[in-house]
Formats: sequence, structure tokens, C-alpha cells
Amino acid sequence: MTERTIQRYALTRRQKNYLAVKYAVDFLIALIAVLVLAIPMVLIAVIQKILEPREPVLFRHERVGKDGKKFMLWKFRSMKSSAPQYMAAGYFANSEEYITRFGRFLRSTSLDELPQLIQVLTGKMSLIGPRPLIPQEETVHELRKAAGVYQLRPGMTGWAQVNGRDLVTDEDKAAYDREYLENVGPELDWTIFWTTIRKVLLRKDIKEGAHLDI
Repeated sequence: MTERTIQRYALTRRQKNYLAVKYAVDFLIALIAVLVLAIPMVLIAVIQKILEPREPVLFRHERVGKDGKKFMLWKFRSMKSSAPQYMAAGYFANSEEYITRFGRFLRSTSLDELPQLIQVLTGKMSLIGPRPLIPQEETVHELRKAAGVYQLRPGMTGWAQVNGRDLVTDEDKAAYDREYLENVGPELDWTIFWTTIRKVLLRKDIKEGAHLDI
């Protein structure tokens, strides 16, 4: 990482104004999405209970959000509850053994992320922004803090995700987060939005076991 990369970036007045509008638009879009996707989300929950009756439908795990404050991230559960609880799946051996068959489908299609629409409504997340990290990802945390990335709300998708998704290194992830912070605006968010849709549909840049999706 270069010296410039780790210097704290201060949002411009224009960016702050954009973010205020962005969060209002996020709320409206998330509200519409929840109403439209309510039935598919219920179907996912029912299928999970049929296939894994003893497993909880939702996965909740502590993540780091805006201003470095911790919150509980919600996802549809894609791994067995017997999986290690406090580290990303890619950090322990045989992580793929813990992923359920239906969970693998949810991951590859990103349908496991749908419950986060509710967290956009509550203001804990944004539709687009740096993905929320687990507290144990110390390297990226330190780089984010130094750059000022925690001025932003975490997103359901982000610049690092469309530039490699599960395949980027910690240093590259932090660099993309910094780049997003410096250039946050309607054009970049629009690019991330459509690139996310394309990558999800094509199921690109997915590495099994790289998420923390218990």
C-alpha cells in the first residue's frame, strides 16, 4: 500500500450532500424491494426449514459498521450451526463440508443477502458501500480506519465485490474501499449496481468457503 492510500480522506461537501440523498433513496428502494420480494423470501425460509428443520432460518453475526460501531448482520443461513462461529469460512479447514446444498445455491445467487434489505430500512446498511467486516479481520480494519472508510455505511454490495468479489486480497479490498470513498457519487454507485447484477447472474468471482455464512 502506498503512503497516499493510508492517509485519511475527508468527504467533500458535495459528497456529503450526495450521501444524504443516497440514504433516502436507499430507504425507498429497499422498501419497494422488501414488498416485492416478500413472497420469495418467505419461500426461501420455508424451504430451509423443510430441508434443515433443526437449523435456524437466519444467520446473525457481529460486523463493523459506520463509524466503527458494531451491529448484527442478517443473512439466510447457508452453513450448518456446527461450523466454527467466530471466523470467516475460508479461514478454517474443510469449510465446504459445513455448507448445505441449498445454502450453496443461496450463496452463488446471493439470495442469502436478501434479509439485509431490512437493515437498509433501519439505517444500519446502505445498498452500496464497503462490505461490513467481521471484527477479526484486523488487517483490513486498520487500513479502513486509516483511510476514513468508516465514514460510510456498509453496503450490500460494493466496489471491492465487483472487482473480484471473493477473490481479492485484504490489501486489495482495502484499496478498493479507499477508492470508493474518494469517488463516491451517482456514477460510481450506478456502475457498481449494474456490475453486481451482471456478476450475480453469471455467478462470477465466487470462491466457496470464502464467506462467513453460518
